[in-house]
Amino acid sequence: MSATMELHINDVSYCIDADPARSLLNFLREDLDLTGSKPGCGEGECGACTVLIDGHPVRSCITLVGDAVGKQVTTIEGLEQDGRLHPLQAAFLEVDAMQCSYCTAGMIMSGAGLLQTNSEPTLQEIIGFMEGNICRCGTYPRIIAAIRTAAMVLKEGSDERDINIK
Repeated sequence: MSATMELHINDVSYCIDADPARSLLNFLREDLDLTGSKPGCGEGECGACTVLIDGHPVRSCITLVGDAVGKQVTTIEGLEQDGRLHPLQAAFLEVDAMQCSYCTAGMIMSGAGLLQTNSEPTLQEIIGFMEGNICRCGTYPRIIAAIRTAAMVLKEGSDERDINIK
């Protein structure tokens, strides 16, 4: 059963006719061609599909489209601003935190959620917060280094290392 809903994704409003019980992940990937969030376990356990809803990391594979109505959804595609990567995206590149990259979008989105709520996380806080994101390649030390680097950059307020993507 479909319904007309308004969704706010990456600062764009969409008036859609969709099944409110459909997974947000499938809607983002199939209807909006926002393919950065990856399907993984389908059970909300691996974190590959993580997006932010009102600034909080959620697993889009188990989040229903109807649950996103009236909230701000941010995907990995929405983190860059004015052609500049988010400091966490830039830090992932800087410290080479990716290997196969399948988990990267989910890792970045979870890390961005952490940094929105805790601008100076300790090592233990980063590890605890990122616990639900799985990297099969085992790049955890570099992922942690990227989050710590981005936290320092965000604290300083600017990053000359930002990468311009336009």
